[in-house]
Amino acid sequence: MLSWDEFETPEAAKKPPEQEKKAAPAETVEIKEEQIDEAFKEQPKINVSLETGPVSSRLERAKKAVEKFDQTLGDAALAGSASRVNVDEKAMINCSADVNQLVPFKYDWAWQKYLDGCANHWMPQEVNMTGDIALWKSEEGLSDDERKIIMRSLGFFSTADSLVANNLVLSVYKHLTNPECRQYLLRQSFEEAIHTHAYQYVIQSLGMDEAELFNMYREVPSVARKASWALEFTKELDDPHFKTGTVEQDKKLLRNLIGFYCVLEGIFFYCGFTQILSMGRRNKMNGTAEQFQYILRDESMHLNFGIDVINQIKLENPQLWDEEMQDQAAGMILQGMQLEIEYARDTMPRGVLGMNASMMEEYLNYIANRRLVQIGLPEEFPNAENPFPWMSEIMDLRKEKNFFETRVIEYQTGGALTWD
Repeated sequence: MLSWDEFETPEAAKKPPEQEKKAAPAETVEIKEEQIDEAFKEQPKINVSLETGPVSSRLERAKKAVEKFDQTLGDAALAGSASRVNVDEKAMINCSADVNQLVPFKYDWAWQKYLDGCANHWMPQEVNMTGDIALWKSEEGLSDDERKIIMRSLGFFSTADSLVANNLVLSVYKHLTNPECRQYLLRQSFEEAIHTHAYQYVIQSLGMDEAELFNMYREVPSVARKASWALEFTKELDDPHFKTGTVEQDKKLLRNLIGFYCVLEGIFFYCGFTQILSMGRRNKMNGTAEQFQYILRDESMHLNFGIDVINQIKLENPQLWDEEMQDQAAGMILQGMQLEIEYARDTMPRGVLGMNASMMEEYLNYIANRRLVQIGLPEEFPNAENPFPWMSEIMDLRKEKNFFETRVIEYQTGGALTWD
């Protein structure tokens, strides 16, 4: 299992992803729109009969359709590269190898991250929320500032993880052409669904106004600005006509990945998570804090994966990582930091939970440095330090508790399902 410490140490942060099988830098293939259109025209049409008729003849019609089915047309469509996959043909983007063939692996680190994610499975209902419900309903249990922090965190995160999942499924998955990386993306997408489920579970357990919370990203400026910024770097890839294959298009994909992993998952979550976890350290809202612990453990793995993907694309496509791209990448990280500082000032107008907006700004300077270094860029704040060293301990659950010993209900597997 991965932990925060494994990528927060300076030595680990400065290392590029391990490259088990290095390939020569891939040349960017310039693809013209008319070539793509012509290629689709040349695809063979699979002639499967869908003749309709009375229900009584449905089986007979199906048998006849199968008898007449010309398999050679389907074989041509499945041919792909017309040969077994050579591991050296695999690449992160613009891959010529068959993306449907998982093995042989080229990036063992991607497959290991998939296995680590599977080993960390959890469900929101396994966390006891009884104490949180009593505290939330108590008139004197929490201060107004503490209630605001909980509301803001749940309001942002409940929709942010949906934005993350949409970007993964509709954009990133399509354009990353390595199958073992796609396997991890499928796991990550499921985890994002679990996170959205967890926020909904907390909101429902505490009897909060669901409409208010799930619309906060539209209605609260500091929350809306972060969501709008994130969407800015995904809207191009959401275009069904977007294709990689040119330097400019590949740069758009790389910018999306940097904005997505380094900023949305690597910066935008940190103020809210620190606030909620600090509350848990003070024996307040323990169930909510525990949910956030498990979510943050998943997010640290997502961040690790994204950093490795970005660095791998840089290794294979050095022409993308020019001075302009480096400057844009650094600018995106610093913009994300500034937006998170705005959010910190909004949620903490006064000192609360042993922290204040000034301390959070220092922490975000430190986090921004980590993100810059992890993708090979120099630090912007050489003297920045982590004012919350306890966060490293909380992020690594092995140092806090045995996850499986904290479960309050027996986890139900397929054996508990009813098959009608």
